[in-house]
Amino acid sequence: MPRTKKPRKCGCPFRGKAFKPTGIPLAEIGHVSLSRDELEALKLCDLDGLTQEEAGGRMGVSRGTVQRILTAARGKVAAALVKGSALIFEDKH
Repeated sequence: MPRTKKPRKCGCPFRGKAFKPTGIPLAEIGHVSLSRDELEALKLCDLDGLTQEEAGGRMGVSRGTVQRILTAARGKVAAALVKGSALIFEDKH
């Protein structure tokens, strides 16, 4: 039985429900889900320039957890950009 997820502190609000390529209706392109904690980890490490350890402190999780979250988030963002898919923001932790 898996452990329950530790609550994560996320201060990065979503600006809308999706981010997609222009000129193509959302219904006509692929979707890639990005969770709130994935967006928060991207913001803290890639935008704010924090280390994974510092980001973990802000989010209330370990550095290893931040590393796993970042790896998943970066893969999803890269896939969406390369394939022309929409990033759909999920409000689950």
